Amino acid sequence: MAQVKVYYDQLGNTLTVWFGNPEDEVVAEETGDEVILMKDKDGNVIGFEKLNYVLPASTRLNVAFETVAA
Repeated sequence: MAQVKVYYDQLGNTLTVWFGNPEDEVVAEETGDEVILMKDKDGNVIGFEKLNYVLPASTRLNVAFETVAA
């Protein structure tokens, strides 16, 4: 079963999403759009972090997923 982990750091204003094992990260690459891609040893993206992500205090962080089969 696939797992997705979502972390919101209110103090650091970051939103981090992992769809791979965080322990497999060997490199982080900034895209230039305040997004950092975390990659494994094979160069596969296993997560990303959005910098300067501010969630208004009165808002709940809701996460929804949809699977698409080819």
